[in-house]
Amino acid sequence: MSFIKVVQKIKSEFVFYKGLAKDTEGASGIEYAIIAGMVAVALAAFATPIATSVTAMFTTISAAL
Repeated sequence: MSFIKVVQKIKSEFVFYKGLAKDTEGASGIEYAIIAGMVAVALAAFATPIATSVTAMFTTISAAL
């Protein structure tokens, strides 16, 4: 491959990656995925304490009836 073709190929790749960096169309999808991940972590962290509290509440109600 000649030097000119190599330079043209490098320039075209540079333009492609520069345009790719400016593209923000998929950003909202990534943001939603991050939010869903944080919600999943929060649910996993608080599932046991919430379940214990709900069970205790129903036990109290059942005993009162």
